[in-house]
Amino acid sequence: MLLFSLKILSFTLPTTSLKFQVRNFNATQVPFSKHHDYFKLSLHDTRILQCLSQHRVQEARQLLDKLSDRDGNRRNIVHWTSLLTKYSKSGFIDEARGLFDIMPERNIVTFNAMLSGYVQSRRFFEAFQFFEVMPERNVVSWTSMLCGVAELGRVDELWSLFDAMPEKNVVSWNAMVSGLIRNGDLNGARLVFDRIPDKNIVSWNIMIAGYSENCRMEEAKALFDEMKDRNVVTWTSMISGYCRSGYVDEGYSLFQIMPERNVISWTAMIGGFAWNGFYEEALLLFVNWKGSFDLKPNEETFISLAYACAGVGWPCLGKQLHTQIIINSLDNNDYNGRLSKSLVHMYSAFGNMKLAYIIFTMNLNNLTVQSYNYMINGYIQTGELERAHSVFDMVPIRDKVSWTSMISGYFSVGEVSKACHLFSNMPDKDAVAWTTMISGHVQSELFKEAIDIFSEMRVHGVLPLNSTYCTLIGAMGAMAYLDLGRQFHCQVIKTQYKFDLILDNSLISMYAKCGEINAAYSIFSNMVFRDSISWNSMIMGFSNHGLAKKCMETFETMVESGTLPNSVTFLGVLSACSHAGLVSRGWEIFNAMNNVYDVQPGLEHYICMIDLLGRAGKVKEAYRFVLKLPFEPEHTVWGALLGVCGLGETNAKIARQAAKRLLELDPLNAPAHVTLCNIYAANDEHEEEKMLRKEMGLKGVRKFPGCSWIQMKGKVHVFLSGDKAQEPEVDNMLLILFNTVGES
Repeated sequence: MLLFSLKILSFTLPTTSLKFQVRNFNATQVPFSKHHDYFKLSLHDTRILQCLSQHRVQEARQLLDKLSDRDGNRRNIVHWTSLLTKYSKSGFIDEARGLFDIMPERNIVTFNAMLSGYVQSRRFFEAFQFFEVMPERNVVSWTSMLCGVAELGRVDELWSLFDAMPEKNVVSWNAMVSGLIRNGDLNGARLVFDRIPDKNIVSWNIMIAGYSENCRMEEAKALFDEMKDRNVVTWTSMISGYCRSGYVDEGYSLFQIMPERNVISWTAMIGGFAWNGFYEEALLLFVNWKGSFDLKPNEETFISLAYACAGVGWPCLGKQLHTQIIINSLDNNDYNGRLSKSLVHMYSAFGNMKLAYIIFTMNLNNLTVQSYNYMINGYIQTGELERAHSVFDMVPIRDKVSWTSMISGYFSVGEVSKACHLFSNMPDKDAVAWTTMISGHVQSELFKEAIDIFSEMRVHGVLPLNSTYCTLIGAMGAMAYLDLGRQFHCQVIKTQYKFDLILDNSLISMYAKCGEINAAYSIFSNMVFRDSISWNSMIMGFSNHGLAKKCMETFETMVESGTLPNSVTFLGVLSACSHAGLVSRGWEIFNAMNNVYDVQPGLEHYICMIDLLGRAGKVKEAYRFVLKLPFEPEHTVWGALLGVCGLGETNAKIARQAAKRLLELDPLNAPAHVTLCNIYAANDEHEEEKMLRKEMGLKGVRKFPGCSWIQMKGKVHVFLSGDKAQEPEVDNMLLILFNTVGES
């Protein structure tokens, strides 16, 4: 990884800096980002601009005449018009209008330049007024107005203006198509596109980009295939569209065969990988780019790479990336704050909140609510809830993510009351916020409260998400509340029509845990698609119900389907072998874990093998298995061995050894004391039993009683071992049970 890190960023871009000095000029009316082109003006043009800005009109007129004298032409309309365009493009639209007013002579180009300046500066009302008083209009004038109306989003007026145009050229047609696409009328844009008499490559690119940006890739592909001449823009639009639609493979296939690539093409593909979660692929593609082509990455490239570094979780690489951003002065030109936002996200994902905070505070003027949310989530992940809440208090306008993140954060540390307080103050609660509340209460084992919140959610008219039902159904499975689980399942059937893998997996697990293994298998059999969790849930369900044959058949079908088993799969299968006494099959599967499927056995698998051998009466073999473990056995291993020794005299020696080792590791282990006492008693070693029980009393060792519960009429009844019945119905229950047993 180190070699990769060094290689990916082993480049240095030439740095450029703008040095300038402006005397007696007030440009505070225009944001800096708009008038950076001002510094490209000549000294003479700058003086004219300065006079116009300070309303020294006569002086500006004199400078203008002087400029014309210098060129030997007092009527240099071309130069004046060019200067007007420079002013307007640099953001000095009022100064451009001042220049227009003092120009001794104007032509149609001058008028169009002024009109275009108004439109580009989004000063549409003044553009409309100016258009009305123009002494002459041509196709450029009408096209500028077309662009202005499109920017305002007035589609009806756009059509009227387009129909009223006395003359149209390909630029006008393209502007109309682009305007309709920008306003969401893709079908109308296609109608205009089909009517264009002489389409150029720009026409095709605009329409393809429109389809791509709206994820209508079939129509985009049809146009792409129909095109005779394509350029790099065409290919890049298709690649971006496929990636935006989630079809990254199709996008990458086009990228590989495109005849020409520029920085935008490379950045589009890198971004396509990064935004779809293929972080390593994004970084590797960047390595390939820098190793093969001499193109400068731009700001957008580094933004995508920052998210990719955050996704793979490589802090060292992220710091190198940040270094390159600084070296190339891109951080100084981050006018919209997107670059700093990506760095805040990256460092927050790494848990490096110090650097995230430095970047965060350096860009307070350009912060978006997303930047605040990244900081909040970063502090929550590092367990700094107070700092997270401080940032939460700083957010100018909190969105739903801000509130929900803080609520989830308090639940993660068990602060249920604070989470509930935030939720009650949340102004606009969506389904995600309600689901977070339900999930938080379930995690805190407040199941009744979680169900009450779900009911309140429905009262407020908020439709549950699939994840809402997944959370509740999982809770019902954990508590074996079959009736409620069935009710939630019925609600899912009534309200959720689409297949949902996670929801179906939750239902399989719930029914299996509640004893309804046939219902679980019915859902499993009807699934459109199964992942490893689906297979494992069914295998564990069969195993826990003692259906070893069904468990083995499901395991074999899983392997045949091409789904690779994992450690959970083998735990379920080994457990089934243990319950059914299938020793040979158990050994076969255990050995295949590492040798065939490359799954390293864990502690739970070794314990399962001990249980398998012990249940089959092979206690000595189990003991030898423990002694040959590739690690020093801990108390859970000795506890498992002790549990399979039984009470007979045959295994008493092994039981004593296991108990001795277990108590060395865990001196207060109550089950070990009780099991050893029972072994002493079964083998008439009453003196040893008496001494051990006395020792238990001195140590304060006490075995906690087991419990069972049943839900009846909406109420949960809990029974502890040794409880005395108090409720009046108990006598009737016992009488019915006694009569039932007597009849059998």
